[in-house]
Amino acid sequence: MTPKEIAEAYIEEQDYYSNGIAHYIECREGYDRLLDMESFGGKVRDTEDEFKGAEFRDEETRLMFAYDYKNRFTLRVWGSTFKPALYRELKKLGVAVYDRTEATALLTAVVNGEKRGTGALGMNVRTGKFMIFRAKATILTMSRPARVWLFNPDLVGLCEFRPTQSIGSGHAMGYRAGIEFTMMEKSVKGEFSAAGRSFPPYGTGNNHNTWYAATMVDARGVEIPYVDRDGKELKTVSERYYPAPGQKFFLKGGVIDEAKYEYRGPETLPFDELIKRGYQLPFYADLSRMPEMERKVIWGMMVGEEGKTKIPILENYTKRGFDPEKHMLQSYGNGWQSAAFLAQERQLFGAPGGIMHDWDLKTNIDGIYAAGDQLFASDCCGFAAATGYYAGRKAADSIEDVELAVPDRQQIEAEKKRLYAPLYVEDGMDWRELNMAVSKAMQNYCGGIKCSALLEEGLALLNSYEKEAVPLVKADNPHELMRAHEVFDILEVAKMILQACLFRESSSKPLCFERSDYPQMDPEADKCFITIRQENGKAVKGRVPLGYFGDVEEEYEKRNQDYIGGRLR
Repeated sequence: MTPKEIAEAYIEEQDYYSNGIAHYIECREGYDRLLDMESFGGKVRDTEDEFKGAEFRDEETRLMFAYDYKNRFTLRVWGSTFKPALYRELKKLGVAVYDRTEATALLTAVVNGEKRGTGALGMNVRTGKFMIFRAKATILTMSRPARVWLFNPDLVGLCEFRPTQSIGSGHAMGYRAGIEFTMMEKSVKGEFSAAGRSFPPYGTGNNHNTWYAATMVDARGVEIPYVDRDGKELKTVSERYYPAPGQKFFLKGGVIDEAKYEYRGPETLPFDELIKRGYQLPFYADLSRMPEMERKVIWGMMVGEEGKTKIPILENYTKRGFDPEKHMLQSYGNGWQSAAFLAQERQLFGAPGGIMHDWDLKTNIDGIYAAGDQLFASDCCGFAAATGYYAGRKAADSIEDVELAVPDRQQIEAEKKRLYAPLYVEDGMDWRELNMAVSKAMQNYCGGIKCSALLEEGLALLNSYEKEAVPLVKADNPHELMRAHEVFDILEVAKMILQACLFRESSSKPLCFERSDYPQMDPEADKCFITIRQENGKAVKGRVPLGYFGDVEEEYEKRNQDYIGGRLR
């Protein structure tokens, strides 16, 4: 396998509404970043021989693989060790870390007639202290928006698949500064968004990504068959992890849920087909029917080392008696009834919209770069690690002759006034009320099917919230102030999404985008990235060809000979 093959498979699978630059960086440099993490103390190998002899383990290197056991290009790692290892390395290197500090705005200045990033502003969320950061280059790495369509004020801690503070503040502050975004019109039906609408992520049995390829059974205990790319029924658990005859490799996990024919991996039959064949709800994941190593690697490794699973799922379920050798876990979602989401309950999930950038991961503003979930069509941890390192490398290269700029006092005072305004509201509303109002507006005006009238009415409503409701939000302490700032950013992102939807005047299957007033699906003239940026308070539309990144291997190698030669590692 080559980095180019995997990256181009991702691009093709996403109908070229894909980040070819970042995906190639992920495929080309991802393993180097894994070795970095290992050198910091993160665990990436089965050093205790816990899985010795398993089909997914390489005995020589002790590396463990997922999904495709023939090609072995997706690694299983001990994710819970990564953040502590990274933090220790930062301290060892003497990097200044500002914990409990929210970034709220980008500082810019006009240098030689061009706008340039000169730093950032923020606030300590424990003390309320205002922070000014001067920088020769700034990198945005602040995750993707959330709590836009779904929010439950009674279940704040469970409202999101991602950490509750990852709500798109980087998108909001970037948009306010004039950074260009793309694919912001893309949204899919909710998958992992609690808010009272689903179950804890990875906490129900399923046969996708983390739980792949769990044995599934129906209410009678009858096993549900897996089929390969060609529809051939697979008889053994082992067969689920290998390509079909003549298939070089398959894509599974991450953003690849509905891979095209050539990249489709083994999966269970579609829900409708199962019902036709007489399989009865509810369905369950039955790990007891799997080989010991496969059962153990799903429950205890994949569930336990991914995301928030270690304590909420693995530890809590085990304490309450769940035993994967004896018990089944009911399956919800994925079209299998019970937790299906409505068309108006959208999310920026999968490979969503984000910042448009060049081959240096630089934005349209000099001195400002982006990485990870801030990029459009972003992916998972490996994507973030590889693009983060790459953006840091390019940003460092760019500042040799750059002087620190004197901060603009006018920008600083305006931001300070904006941030502290809720502290001076005596009889106002709680931040939860505004978050709920924004979410309801997005459900009503930016749901499954869109049209100009709905979108314009929704935008007008959100603009009225900004003028009339935002000044009424009150906060009594720094924590509430932080939550208020988050909701102001959610409102900004919601407005950006509505405007981006108005800009795309056609429907698009790859973007999960349907307009009743422009029903033509993916017309040739509109097969492009529609971009959006703000200039003088107005939204500006742009168009960029889908394949603007060129031949990914060739373009990467033009710009990274120092890295390829090993001088920058």
